[in-house]
Amino acid sequence: MKKNLLFIISILMSINLYAYTDNDMDGVDDAIDKCPNSLLTDLVDINGCAKESLISPHRYNFIIGFNYSDSDYRTLNATDTLASSLQVDYYYKQFSIQASTSYFKTDSNGLELLKSLRDADDKTPTIFISALVDMNSISKGFEVGADDYIKKPFFPEELLIRVNAKFVQSVKEIAFKNLKYLPANRALYIDEKIVSLGEVQECLCDVFMSNIGNVLDKSILMDCLQNPSDSALRVAINKFKQITGLEIKNIRGIGYILEKS
Repeated sequence: MKKNLLFIISILMSINLYAYTDNDMDGVDDAIDKCPNSLLTDLVDINGCAKESLISPHRYNFIIGFNYSDSDYRTLNATDTLASSLQVDYYYKQFSIQASTSYFKTDSNGLELLKSLRDADDKTPTIFISALVDMNSISKGFEVGADDYIKKPFFPEELLIRVNAKFVQSVKEIAFKNLKYLPANRALYIDEKIVSLGEVQECLCDVFMSNIGNVLDKSILMDCLQNPSDSALRVAINKFKQITGLEIKNIRGIGYILEKS
């Protein structure tokens, strides 16, 4: 019995020898901890003092939303309506930025929506942006009242150029050097004399005259061609230059520009 008691006492003494306290839970015994109030997010050295914070100055928030309704909020008609959204917030010190996107879908489509707007005498300029690139879809888009149709994928610059072109069409006349261009009927005058242009040249004229001083991506100009190719585009632009006498500069690997000077 005495032997058992002595054995238990010796075990307790051994435990006491190796026990320590660590109030700030940094892994360093309080007896030798020189920084006893370290944060849980601090990486400490052997003295218990912070040498690196595990908190990054970069912070992100992600917010995802999803909603379903059995009615279209625009018309209150009974229909399946799906809406989803994604928002990303980024913070760094005093700087923050937010990006968000959303998706909305009903059992109707953009063509039907635009047709209903046009039937209601709404003449708001409209540009379709769609992955449907077949001629039937494009034709339907213009039939219901679209002002333009952009095929996906597309360059953001292309959208800006096309929007700019629509604004230019509201301008009665564009004068440049000895040329005068009327966007409404795509009529070109050189030295006050009207010039007859073919379909391709007329399209090139409209794009260049509507975007004087802007670099035009080749893909935009390719839309003017019946059989698009780099060589066909060069031939068409050279012909346009011969007709008009304009200096159109080739920006290698990018596109073309009709400079303002």
